[in-house]
Amino acid sequence: MNAIVTVVGSDQVGIIAKVSAFLSGHGINIVDITQTVLSGNFVMMMMVDLSASDLPMDECKKGLAALGDEIGISVSVMHERVFSAMHRI
Repeated sequence: MNAIVTVVGSDQVGIIAKVSAFLSGHGINIVDITQTVLSGNFVMMMMVDLSASDLPMDECKKGLAALGDEIGISVSVMHERVFSAMHRI
């Protein structure tokens, strides 16, 4: 099962490392990733594979949201099908 992880916040050292460490620590593979910094704002989107995860989707969402709160960024997780349906033209 794939999901889209979106990370937004003020640019700071270690955002990618901390989010990636959380994901790998729970058996979640990053399938694709894009990131940029726009006027000091960090923006990243990842497609992740949750099929080998030791966390259910809801717990993954809660854990990443808590990590985001801890480091002052916003992290959201959405099932790939929901994301695709929302962004279909």
